[in-house]
Amino acid sequence: MESINLISQINSIIIICLISLFFVVLGIFYSKNFLDLNNYLLANRSVKTISLTMSLVASALGTWVLFGPASAATWGGIGAVIGYALGTAAPFFFLIYLGKTFRTKYPQAKTLIEVINLHFGNQLYKFIFILSTFYMIIFLIAEVTAVSLLVRYLSGNDLWITSLIVLSCSIIYTLYGGLRISIFTDKIQFIFFAILLVFSFFYLFFTLPDHFNFNFIKQKKPELLSLGYINNFTAGLTFFIAVAATNLFHQGNWQRVYAAQNNKTLTYSLTLSLLIVTPIVFMMGFIGLVAISQNENVNADLAFFYLILQKQNLYISGMLIFLSISLAISSIDTIINAISSLIIVDAKKVISSELNSIKLSNAIILALCLITFIVSSKGLSILYLFLLADLFCCSAVISVFYGFYRKDINTKQVIFSITIGLISGLLFFPSPNFTQSLLVGLILPAKYFPTFISESLLFVSFLVATLLPVLVIKIKKIF
Repeated sequence: MESINLISQINSIIIICLISLFFVVLGIFYSKNFLDLNNYLLANRSVKTISLTMSLVASALGTWVLFGPASAATWGGIGAVIGYALGTAAPFFFLIYLGKTFRTKYPQAKTLIEVINLHFGNQLYKFIFILSTFYMIIFLIAEVTAVSLLVRYLSGNDLWITSLIVLSCSIIYTLYGGLRISIFTDKIQFIFFAILLVFSFFYLFFTLPDHFNFNFIKQKKPELLSLGYINNFTAGLTFFIAVAATNLFHQGNWQRVYAAQNNKTLTYSLTLSLLIVTPIVFMMGFIGLVAISQNENVNADLAFFYLILQKQNLYISGMLIFLSISLAISSIDTIINAISSLIIVDAKKVISSELNSIKLSNAIILALCLITFIVSSKGLSILYLFLLADLFCCSAVISVFYGFYRKDINTKQVIFSITIGLISGLLFFPSPNFTQSLLVGLILPAKYFPTFISESLLFVSFLVATLLPVLVIKIKKIF
């Protein structure tokens, strides 16, 4: 990804430092009176509707929203746009029911992993603890990578500089104040990026009036809107399954479920979040459709930036850095606090009951952030990282949540089904260039498989990982 150097390196560093330090100072000052463990983990279970809504939205819309939907739209068409939007919104819908059910049946719980332990026992508990933590680590790496790549694109800064500043500041205030501070800063971040995103949409609409519409896309790239374009269906379903399944294992969401003041607050907040997030993700995907229709050689990851920076406006570049840092920090502090809460609440049961869970949490978070810093400095594909994390969660989502409502499904069946689903999904999961997979192209030549499979590896991998565990459970019940 080459830099366009619209803003100087020193100016971009100053902007990053100012925004990051602003949240550090604001957060620490606010949370001085809320430093007990209950506030750290669940904000004293007292969060009201507006605060919870703003926090849910801010946590859901990380820097990925500037890259993922637009990138997916360039090859997946309108199906990918709709699938991404509905997939992002779906967890809020599911949590309206699951959240109220779990709060009623397990009122003292603090994490999804804790609920799984209460229902299924220790074996599955450890398995999902590792899976959930792994997913959030990849999510953290992808978020830091995304914001670092954007700053490098705009100013030429080395990836490690942005990564170091954003991670360091996020760690400082998140480990200090926990969920209480995360929800407070989420509200400020929500206001920032809501204004900037709305401005971006209106800016594109008024500066590109002849292009920013479906008629232009239909003229230039009709297949992206066509019902006969198979990628529209496979991409749409893939992103719906991937994004919806993944977010049900995000501890940051479950913290907020249990932090709600009551079930009525939870329902209202999740409904409002769904209504806010869906059009935002759809618009970002629509921008990808416009970008690829303008220039079929556009870098998919940069589709949004290709459009908004066509006039190479210095102020727009500064705004984008401001937007990306706000989005990144809102997700990063959520992930750090989510992992920290998992370790504090659950690590003693998984590792050893003799451990000091808070010290262990801080040590592990620092180690994970060091790993994140190193990996994010490599500039790996953001969308690919997210998809890999999504696959792990897809293999577990139906078995785990279906198991809560079926007494005839035991822990061994659930673990076995998840393992089979994950291994099978990984066999079809495409390489970074999406041309082959471990099974199709490496173990066996692609010619041995139907064309649909070899050309739709991502879709097949998610479909297999999600549905095969259900089939395994059904077969084991028969025998």
